[in-house]
Amino acid sequence: MDRKKILTGLSLIIIVLIMTSCLPGGGHYSPVRPAGFFSGIWHGWIAPFVLIMSIFSPGLSIYESFNTGWWYDFGFYISIIAGFGSIQFFRKKKS
Repeated sequence: MDRKKILTGLSLIIIVLIMTSCLPGGGHYSPVRPAGFFSGIWHGWIAPFVLIMSIFSPGLSIYESFNTGWWYDFGFYISIIAGFGSIQFFRKKKS
């Protein structure tokens, strides 16, 4: 195996572990301390990973129920659109 592939794989695993440390629905937020705009951005970026993890852990959800409302939603949807829309930059163009 190529050394570059091993380093890429290890980097990906480390990134996923770091990203899953701040999952929505994990009990960090409450009605007194709701999730805000920046939490919405973060939860939107990690939504695909949380969706997969929620299959194995039913207590997780991709959306934090204790949030500030419109601002959380705005951050969440902006990051969902930006995250999935930016995938096109990594695809190779056909000749």
